[in-house]
Amino acid sequence: MVVLFALSTVVSTAIGGAVALRSQDRLHLILGFAAGLMLGLVAFDLLPELFALSTHDIGGVPLVMVAFAAGFLVLHFVERSLAMHTAHEGEYEPHHHHNPELGVASAGALSLHSFLDGVGIGLAFQVSDTVGVAVAIAVIAHDFADGLNTVTLMRSHGNNRRRTVLMLVLDAVAPVFGAASTLLFTVNDTLLGLYLGAFAGFLLYLATSDILPEAHARHPSRLTLVSTLGGLGLMWLVVAVS
Repeated sequence: MVVLFALSTVVSTAIGGAVALRSQDRLHLILGFAAGLMLGLVAFDLLPELFALSTHDIGGVPLVMVAFAAGFLVLHFVERSLAMHTAHEGEYEPHHHHNPELGVASAGALSLHSFLDGVGIGLAFQVSDTVGVAVAIAVIAHDFADGLNTVTLMRSHGNNRRRTVLMLVLDAVAPVFGAASTLLFTVNDTLLGLYLGAFAGFLLYLATSDILPEAHARHPSRLTLVSTLGGLGLMWLVVAVS
């Protein structure tokens, strides 16, 4: 049963990626929608999970929130470092600058998250079939967004179609390997909380500093804003029913 649900995430991710690949003329709307999904995932799913897992403080601040800030800042520093290697500071334009390597790194991080989604499915089934099914349904629902986000991240940073499809395939199969890996190890709540915190910060940076500026750069903002609200609302619905 674990393998069956893990394979279902492959289909969900592939559908999300196919939607993005076939809609290049409406990419700004897809980017806005993807940003809404990312914001919704952080606000409605990851942050509540962080506070539930939070057991350690550092300087009066929950350790998971330190990881959240670190995830945001690490990606910011990486992006600025890559930008300085490709353009002089005076020539750098954030809305028109494309860095394929950053797109690959961002999509790779989403694949890592998808791998850990599979780990979550496998560990949940070790608790009980009921818990496992509930977790798997939630993962399948938001893996559509993972596929969409993988493609939009790759294309918005100037990667070609072949490389984009390769990263989409990697993201799609990652949960299967994650689920299989739970036969070999377990993850305690502290490490899981730190991972979720860093990933939430990573997603927040992508949504606010990369995806939304790109979506609004060359197109009217009204429809893009509506798309963003649609993505946010969809993630709210997914979390509410999962």
